[in-house]
Amino acid sequence: MKKFCIINIIFLFLVSSTTYSKDIYSVGEFISHMQDAHGFDEEKLITLFDNATISESILEAIQRPAEKKLVWHQYRKIFIKKKRIEEGLKFWKNNESTLRRAEEKFGVPAEIIVAIIGVETFYGRISGSYRVIDALNTLAFHYPKRAPFFRSELEHFLLLTREQKFDPNNLKGSYAGAMGMPQFISSSYRHYAVDFDNDNVIDIWNNTDDVIGSVANYFSRHGWKSGKSIISKVTIEGERYEEILNNKLELNIKASDLKKYGIKTNLSFNSNERLKLFEYKLENSSEYWLAENNFYVITRYNHSKLYAMAVYQLALEVKKLKDNNVIH
Repeated sequence: MKKFCIINIIFLFLVSSTTYSKDIYSVGEFISHMQDAHGFDEEKLITLFDNATISESILEAIQRPAEKKLVWHQYRKIFIKKKRIEEGLKFWKNNESTLRRAEEKFGVPAEIIVAIIGVETFYGRISGSYRVIDALNTLAFHYPKRAPFFRSELEHFLLLTREQKFDPNNLKGSYAGAMGMPQFISSSYRHYAVDFDNDNVIDIWNNTDDVIGSVANYFSRHGWKSGKSIISKVTIEGERYEEILNNKLELNIKASDLKKYGIKTNLSFNSNERLKLFEYKLENSSEYWLAENNFYVITRYNHSKLYAMAVYQLALEVKKLKDNNVIH
């Protein structure tokens, strides 16, 4: 095999005293795997990785996700803004027939699809400036904490570029390798992205038909229940509710247990329906919300109760504006 990736060798020497010095799986081994398992051309992969960079800014960014430092009232201010709501209405109007078709096919409300795209990339305006090959090369071989995951994503990335006839050198995304308007990672792209305009290419960077269909398919495949509610504000009494508050996202109580835990709601549920109580911190108090299956499905897109609530509330605001058909 040709000598390659001299920049990798230099980088490892320079950071030998850091947590990134342990290259637990080499680029050469990965190339051999792609050649043996999927029939990739060795020389082309050597050239691809020779030209891929290792980014210290990516390594720094992935260790400092901003979201972990925020509570709800801070997080909400980022996404529930007049401009994002108004742009959501414009996106909806510009893609109304496609959104209607996606809603009919997959059962996912148009406002939820719009809100996902609005939260992820401000309707495509902020979709990432890193080359995906650079992001995945950096994290697959120089971020031991999650290297196996990112090597898997790198494998999916090379497969999808071959399947879609994309040049892997040209695709851009986030520092973690998430791509396009909906910010799909490579495995999600291959599993859930759809060609929603039947042009034989799945383009989630520029083709809003494919973007909308792909988001709707993702939700459908993760168990979205058409026509069902998502989450509702509740009141609490006593202290037993604290027993079921935790940082997990899974639905952990039955509707029949609401009274036992002092959760009061005007909604009715089947006694065996699974639910989850969340606390959202305001500046000087807290709100309590009771999540249902569809809220849990939103957290499959991003494993965060803050993210899911931002999507839900942005969806409500955009729909309200559309129903009024007036930009305030």
